[in-house]
Amino acid sequence: MDALSKKHIVNAQKQMSWVLLLSIFTLIVSVVAIGLGSSQNLDFFTTLKILFGIESAGELESAIIWELRFPRILMAIVGGATLAIAGSLMQGSLGNPLVSPLTLGVASGAALGAALAIILDFSIVSNSNLGIVFNAFLFSLIVVAIIIQLGNYRSVSAESYILVGIAITFIAGAIVSTMQYFATDAQLSQLAHWSFGSLSRPTLVNTLWVSVALVGLLPFAFQKAWDLNTLALGGDDFAISTGVDPIKTRKHILILSAFMTSTVIAFTGLIGFVGLAAPHMGRLIVGNDYRKLIPCSAIFGALLMLFADTIGRIVFAPIVLPVGIMLSVIGGPFFMYLLLKNRGGVGH
Repeated sequence: MDALSKKHIVNAQKQMSWVLLLSIFTLIVSVVAIGLGSSQNLDFFTTLKILFGIESAGELESAIIWELRFPRILMAIVGGATLAIAGSLMQGSLGNPLVSPLTLGVASGAALGAALAIILDFSIVSNSNLGIVFNAFLFSLIVVAIIIQLGNYRSVSAESYILVGIAITFIAGAIVSTMQYFATDAQLSQLAHWSFGSLSRPTLVNTLWVSVALVGLLPFAFQKAWDLNTLALGGDDFAISTGVDPIKTRKHILILSAFMTSTVIAFTGLIGFVGLAAPHMGRLIVGNDYRKLIPCSAIFGALLMLFADTIGRIVFAPIVLPVGIMLSVIGGPFFMYLLLKNRGGVGH
C-alpha cells in the first residue's frame, strides 16, 4: 500500500470519528434539552430520573415530558436534519454555496399558502389548522414547479433557476403583503406567529409524519450523491462525459429538496439558516464528497436546531422564543461571513 492510500485511509477514519462524536454529542444535547424547561414541578434532574426509570412520573410530569417536550425535541432533530439535507442537495446541484431551500422560493410559496388560509380562508381542507399546513405544503411545491418550468424557458443553467427563484420570491412576497394590508389584527397576528417558525406547533403525530417522509426520501438523496460529486468535480461538461445528465439531475434534486423542505415548514412555519449553514459545517469535517456530506449535514442540522430551540426556551423563560427567530439571530452574522469569504475577504 503506497503512502497516498494510507493517507486517504487515515483521513477517512478521522472523518468517521468526527461524525460519530457529533452523533453522540447530538444525542446528549437532546437528552439535556428534554430536561430543560420552565416548569417548577419538573426540574432538570427530576426529568433525567424519570427518563432513566429511577423515579416514576405523575400524570402532569408525564404529559409535560411526552406530550410537550419530546415532540419538540424530535421535531428539532428530524426537521433540522431534513432541512440540512435539502440544503446540501441544492447547493451541490446549483453549484452555489449561498443557496438554501428557502432562497429558491419554497419559503415564499409556503407563506403565500399560509396567508391564503389565514386571511382569505382559502383551503381545500375545512379544518383551520390543517388548512394552513396543507396550503403551505401545496403552494411551496407549486412555486418550485413554476421555477423549474420558467427556468427551462430561459435556459437550463443553474443560474437560471436561482434568478427565477428570486423573481418568484418577490412576486409571492408582494401578494402576501397586499393581503396583509387588508387583514384584521387577529389575522396579522396569526400569520406573523406562523412566519416566526416554531417547534411548539407540531404534535407527536405531525413529527412522526415528517420522520416517515425523511426516511422515505433519504434513499433518493443518497442515490444523487454520485451525480453531485460528478458535478462538483468538473461541472456540466465533465458530468455529461461521465454519463450524468446535469439538467435532469437538477430537476430531480430541486423536486426532492422541495418535498423535504415543504414537509417540515408546513408544520413548523418558516425556518431558515439550517439549510444554508449545516452543509458548510459538514464540509469542514468531511470535505465535498456528498456520500459523506449528506449524513454529516443532517447531524449538524439536527444539532443547530436543537441548540437554537433550547436557547430560545431558557434565555427568557418562561417566555419561549420561536426557533426561527433564534436561528435568524445566529444566521445573520454567519451569512455575512459566507458572503465575505465567497468574495475573497475572509479565509484566504
